[in-house]
Amino acid sequence: MPCILITGASSGIGAALARRYAAPGTRLVLNARDAGRLEAVAQDCRALGAEVLTEARDLRDRDGVRAWLRGLDADTPLDRVIANAGVNGGHPTGGLETEETGFETVDINLVGTLNVVLPCVTLMAARGSGQIALISSLAAYAPLPDAPAYSGTKAALLAHGMALRAKLQPMGVRVSIVTPGYVKTPMGGVIKGWRPLEMSADQAAAHIVRGLERDREVIAFPALIAALARGAMLVPESVRRLGLHGLRFRNRPRR
Repeated sequence: MPCILITGASSGIGAALARRYAAPGTRLVLNARDAGRLEAVAQDCRALGAEVLTEARDLRDRDGVRAWLRGLDADTPLDRVIANAGVNGGHPTGGLETEETGFETVDINLVGTLNVVLPCVTLMAARGSGQIALISSLAAYAPLPDAPAYSGTKAALLAHGMALRAKLQPMGVRVSIVTPGYVKTPMGGVIKGWRPLEMSADQAAAHIVRGLERDREVIAFPALIAALARGAMLVPESVRRLGLHGLRFRNRPRR
């Protein structure tokens, strides 16, 4: 029975991925901080025939996450881990990001993700199999001035994931980095601004599932925005700044 762990599974891309993978003969382990919303997604997946475990856990708890993952893997080895949990960052009115928000974004998006990924690297490398996906963003290529901590964490995940892939490939462990553009999710819904070629969470999940099946190094979409983002670092700063000006946004404060 394949076992798939998805973090940030209570809504958005994580929930859409859980429903796509849900099928008879599949074991899903779903994580998020909101137990109520997480259980609602789990019920949908069970209705589709999957065996589902839920874990309402804050991924910033490094020791707790490590112990949890080791226990899971000892019971049923994790075949695929999708590290999706994250937050937007930014400032409610488009002003300078506060220290508190910046550090919280780094702790959740980067440290929390690595708290999941690195123990899984150890477990999978030891047995010579498994697949890990890190959910980054096209902001890794074209950093958003209104969300510097978010952009920085996503760039770090891209670099870390690419390096891990090269290191782990000879050991039988596959690593992919996902860099989506704008996706219509509850998290993305708090952003007020231009969102070109925005797609649904289910459409994004379809891209991710297909990319993981093909063992793509970087799963970037939509294609046009991905190409523009990847080229952003190759143009003069003045051109890049002009192109990113239209992507300025305001972000409602998190509760």
